[in-house]
Amino acid sequence: MHAIAFAISLLLAQMEQHDHHAEGAERLGTVSFPISCTPAAQAKFARAVALLHSFWYEEAEKAFNETATIDPQCGMAWWGAAMSNYHPVWPSPYSPAELARGVAAAAKAKAIGAKTDREKGYIDAITAFYTDVDHADLNTRARAYEAGMQRVTTANPSDDEAAIFYGLSLIAHGMSMPTDKTYAYQKQAAEIFNRLLKTHPDHPGIAHYLIHSFDYPALAPLALNAAYAYAKIAPSSPHALHMPSHIFVRLGMWPETIDSNLKSSNAAREHAAHAHPGAVSFDNLHASDYLAYAYLQLGQDAPVRQLVDELAAIKSLDVENFAGYYAMASVPARYALERKRWSDAAALTVRPANFPWDRYAYAEAVTYFASGMGKARGGNPAAAHADIEQLKRLRQMLLDQKNAYWADQVTVQIEAVDGWTAHAEGHEDVAEAALRKAADLEDSMDKSPVTPGSILPAREMLGDFLLATNRPQEALDAYERSLKDSPGRLNGLSGAAHAAQLAGDRDKARMYYTQVAKLLQSP
Repeated sequence: MHAIAFAISLLLAQMEQHDHHAEGAERLGTVSFPISCTPAAQAKFARAVALLHSFWYEEAEKAFNETATIDPQCGMAWWGAAMSNYHPVWPSPYSPAELARGVAAAAKAKAIGAKTDREKGYIDAITAFYTDVDHADLNTRARAYEAGMQRVTTANPSDDEAAIFYGLSLIAHGMSMPTDKTYAYQKQAAEIFNRLLKTHPDHPGIAHYLIHSFDYPALAPLALNAAYAYAKIAPSSPHALHMPSHIFVRLGMWPETIDSNLKSSNAAREHAAHAHPGAVSFDNLHASDYLAYAYLQLGQDAPVRQLVDELAAIKSLDVENFAGYYAMASVPARYALERKRWSDAAALTVRPANFPWDRYAYAEAVTYFASGMGKARGGNPAAAHADIEQLKRLRQMLLDQKNAYWADQVTVQIEAVDGWTAHAEGHEDVAEAALRKAADLEDSMDKSPVTPGSILPAREMLGDFLLATNRPQEALDAYERSLKDSPGRLNGLSGAAHAAQLAGDRDKARMYYTQVAKLLQSP
């Protein structure tokens, strides 16, 4: 695996030349994807694929539709429109509008057909994903698409784009198995991208997908060079400016996380201002969640307060998107809970009330988790039971939607609130059992890319409980385990320092207090 990191470093050197491009020119990276459509359509198609590789799905769909207008017999244009509504590594559910557009575009691609067997393979693969959408679940259809792209890759070994899209489908496969800590599919994908890196140093998908391949605590250092490179490859894309922070967060690099997401937020605002006047960009909100998380780890509350106020004024989003709804709930929840302002957390409500929260139950659950925690830890445990019931309702909704991952994440929240409620009511054995169950379940899974981290890490909460019940050595063990997956967290480090001091471990106490001081002194 270290060879991958070394190869990526070559990309960085070549990116230095990329930086000298004219200011103001659109920069999305370089994609070579020859098709049998007209030359004018080919140029538009290449730009659309570059947008697709940066998950700029709305703009990619527009560009693919423009390609179809230029060449109405270009079946691959409709392949691209269908692909623009398939989001392999984003969590479900899809909005009804996205799904309908994807089904229609795949049908058009199939009806128009392809002039080569290679192009037919691409169209067959995405058609498989959109087949029987009313009955086949998302994973089944995603595996059908993956198999189709494997066939395209096998039949066309010199088609690097096929290999890149196949690699992305492998990442999606690995992410559908959140308890698989071998990361076998992600590593297989990374091998593909590493092989192609030297010949395509300016390709947006390769750097982007390497980040997703290694977006795990044990693997994150391998993607650090790719993280720096991607923002230089496609700086016109808000998502490309944001993605490096997936790795920065994994490594506790808070100033870098802030810089990355400030740039992403600004780019997203600029785009929304002319593309969706009056609406807020979901890319901006996604960046806001990462910003809030990073600022709070540095003890910088004021900019997070500003983000909370900005979110409270939002009336509409540019695009219905899971990341936007999640951020709407997570930023105020983080602001209250990370600062241990229990009364503020207890007062949180699901807002705006007219948003389609029923399609994003896991986002709605964040507010009930924060509210329940605030009540349980703020002296009103009886009121927390109502939040627990709401969380159970949302978990059942996710189970009905066959969304087992997020149902389990909500289970972690239920157990955590239940544990702190039991503690407040004097039932310490029940409290410990619930908090340990929450920590063990969360440890068995990986975080979703929608979030920079848990609203509060479950094992960190277990450390808080053990400290509160005068068991500092056990608390220290819990904090240290939590910090392995969530490094550089201010509350985790502070808890570890206090626990080590109470346990009589002066060296560890000094080490952790020094780390806390360093965080709080960051500019």
